[in-house]
Amino acid sequence: MMNERVYNFAAGPAVLPLPVLKKAQEELLCLPGAGASILEISHRSKTFDAIINGAQENIRKLYNIPENYKILLMQGGALTHFAMVPMNILRNSGKKADYIVTGTWSKKASGEAKTQGEVNVVWDGKAESNFTRDPLPSEYKIDADAKYVYFTSNETIEGVQWPAEPESNGLPLVCDSSSDVFSRPVDINRYGVLFACAQKNAGPAGVTMIIIRDDLLECSGDDLPTMFNYKKQAAGNSMVNTPPCFAIYMLKLVTEWLLNDIGGLEAMKKLNEEKAAILYEVIDASDGFYKGHAAKEYRSMMNVPFRLPSEELDNKFKAEAQEVGLSTLGGHRSVGGLRASIYNAMPKAGVEKLAAFMEDFRKKNA
Repeated sequence: MMNERVYNFAAGPAVLPLPVLKKAQEELLCLPGAGASILEISHRSKTFDAIINGAQENIRKLYNIPENYKILLMQGGALTHFAMVPMNILRNSGKKADYIVTGTWSKKASGEAKTQGEVNVVWDGKAESNFTRDPLPSEYKIDADAKYVYFTSNETIEGVQWPAEPESNGLPLVCDSSSDVFSRPVDINRYGVLFACAQKNAGPAGVTMIIIRDDLLECSGDDLPTMFNYKKQAAGNSMVNTPPCFAIYMLKLVTEWLLNDIGGLEAMKKLNEEKAAILYEVIDASDGFYKGHAAKEYRSMMNVPFRLPSEELDNKFKAEAQEVGLSTLGGHRSVGGLRASIYNAMPKAGVEKLAAFMEDFRKKNA
């Protein structure tokens, strides 16, 4: 039975910062000042008010979010919000939304959006490149009358990441940032909506963050059920019903770690670039033994998918890596191969250990 921590390269639920886990462990039995566990206190208490408001304040600081945006902390995961975004913004608008499909998750998002309104896929990366890159601005055309332009900033499965936001001709961007949230600074003023489920890079499963501009918040129709209505959720500070209290508490701890221990998102970006470079250098120097998926200029800092010359070697790699404490390196079930997710909380030492293992494995098996 394993009782020592491994280096966890899972894509989500994923690695959490060790200082965060230790603080949560320390406070789990009795939250300071509450006389009870975070798992037991009322979401209507002053104690929880301080937690949810503190988490929102930290998010606002990290992304330098102006006052004309609201921060919702809701349930349902990103998949729910694939439908909720168009449900609140697109439905009954008389307009369509432009979707840039660059991988599995943006494709799924466009499908969910079609249940709520008219969707125009302005670029399909599966047809153009088998999801190995993002498009150039010249490769897609935005409808000037579209309600919004949707993209996924980092495709977790294919390891394809936008180097910068796509061109939107001044229209609001809607972004699923689930697997690279808080990994680098963003200019939130370019976005109408930025949302992210927590369990990949911001906390445990159970809470989804939605940053939404006030004018788009006003699009939520009164005919929507309360739980699906962003405007009503904002009015209730995400507590229309009992919110995911523990997940929000953990999100608060993670954002505190980013602000106080790391020093903000510029510092986090630098660390992430260093970690990613270590793995990509091993892949590039392997004479084809390791084959990455994404085109070099679109490689993700968060998810590094790669393959070996055979499925047999893929399986051998996973098994031997697990034996030395390098865990959960299998690729997504839909594509196979291998994948190392090196989110914010993955220490550089873990990436260095994986790189050394990859070098040694190649020498023994090439």
